[in-house]
Amino acid sequence: MSNVRSSYTDGIRFYGKEDPRELVLRYGSPLYVYNEAILRKCCRDLKGLSDLPGFFVNYSAKANTNPHLLRIIRSESCVADAMSPGELYFNQLAGFSADEITYVCNNVSAEELMNAASQGCVVSVDSLSQLETFGQSVPGGRVMVRFNPGIGAGHSDKVVTGGKKTKFGVDPDKLDDVLRIVRSHGLKFVGVNQHIGSLFMEPGPYVSAVNVLLGMAERLIDHGQPIEIIDFGGGFGMPYHKYEGQSRMDFSALGEALHGTLAAWAESHAYHGRFFIEPGRYAVAECGVVLGTVHAVKNNGPHIFAGTDIGFNVLARPMLYDAFHDVEIYRQDGMPDSEEVEQTIVGNICESGDILAKDRKLPLIRKGDVLAMLDAGAYGWVMASNYNSRMRPAEVLIALDGHARLIRRRETLADLAAALVM
Repeated sequence: MSNVRSSYTDGIRFYGKEDPRELVLRYGSPLYVYNEAILRKCCRDLKGLSDLPGFFVNYSAKANTNPHLLRIIRSESCVADAMSPGELYFNQLAGFSADEITYVCNNVSAEELMNAASQGCVVSVDSLSQLETFGQSVPGGRVMVRFNPGIGAGHSDKVVTGGKKTKFGVDPDKLDDVLRIVRSHGLKFVGVNQHIGSLFMEPGPYVSAVNVLLGMAERLIDHGQPIEIIDFGGGFGMPYHKYEGQSRMDFSALGEALHGTLAAWAESHAYHGRFFIEPGRYAVAECGVVLGTVHAVKNNGPHIFAGTDIGFNVLARPMLYDAFHDVEIYRQDGMPDSEEVEQTIVGNICESGDILAKDRKLPLIRKGDVLAMLDAGAYGWVMASNYNSRMRPAEVLIALDGHARLIRRRETLADLAAALVM
């Protein structure tokens, strides 16, 4: 499909046998579109990091909870985590069993902890206070503890989850306090986990944090704790700057370092439990795009603004994190256009921060064009809202046969009022 700017999706046949403009006509605008083949490949990339029998990809469901995608992820032999009753519910809808779900939460109620434990999930807590609450609520229960490895990484301060400036995790120096609470409530301390941040592109910090957590696991084994799960967290980055030729993370180097470290440690400690990595973004980001329609183009002084129906109620990441998403442009009878003009793409929300792409050099966008914001499969629809009382968009899946099928209908005005008590 030659178009104004579409060489990336053309090259990977993202839309299969479909045309993005036709998809918008069929399912409405804006619209989330996912590609099953890409999703499966990304899951296999992650599984390929190690062939140890106890190595598992523990998909972080918060990145995308659509059960149709979760079923695909499960069929690729991944397990899943949840951090809310809703995520637990969607994992269960997708067919994940209790022993395939870890409940990784923070700052939740006793009722929520009890709900997850009662459904057979191993629960991870990330503070002494939450551990005490769990012990009081689920005496004798199976629990994991999230430690802070003192190492953080990520593309924004808002996604760094390790180190001294984050709310997450127990300081390793508090291990004696952890063990005291565990013993006082007869808890079974079955696992440890950590997370250093999101969208890191170099494997070094991750491998360093792996060694920190293995050291913590070794201390626990020495204390007689029956460790069954060691979860190293996720945060693996992928290249959002497609049209600039951004390099991918070196998975070969990461896999060599990770597999070698885990295999040697498991052998030296006679460990036969599970090792988890906890990716969300890497599994689903590149399999999704969001399509929208340009309804207005205008100049404010020297600045060109292309106004679309993709507000931050549809794609929040640019507004929240100043996140970058590459842009493609589709037009009826469109032809590739090498001449680029600086433009800003904005949404239809009544906020000055409703900006998708600021001062980008792109082929001149016209009213009626369909735009794609690439790599929107992670933290896209799940962060969508009804702000300005707008309906959330539909989702479609390009299946392995190249055809699209609806996996979530577009919301209606009645949906907006469904929870009201009138």
